[in-house]
Amino acid sequence: MDFAKLAEKLGLEKDEFIELVELFLDVSASDLGKLQSAIDERDIQQAVEVAHSLKGASGNLGLDEISGMAKNVEANARQGSLDGATEAVRMMKEKRELIAEAIKNA
Repeated sequence: MDFAKLAEKLGLEKDEFIELVELFLDVSASDLGKLQSAIDERDIQQAVEVAHSLKGASGNLGLDEISGMAKNVEANARQGSLDGATEAVRMMKEKRELIAEAIKNA
């Protein structure tokens, strides 16, 4: 993951960008837990809200894979479907872990 390139796109220094990503990692851990709970409880509205938040936060940082998955969960939930949402949460968690590992090596 090229943090310098992502930072440049946002007009930030690499260190500033990494701080924002670390904050995202902290918040997204909680958000992914909330999203999974909403899915488990079949709480469509909560799933929409949390997925929307994840979509925006990750998208603002250029973390397009997470943003895209959250966008799909949000769109499906808005249509009343949580099909595939648990798998999307699992994949977002994996991407989150890869980003966390990349920061350690940055």
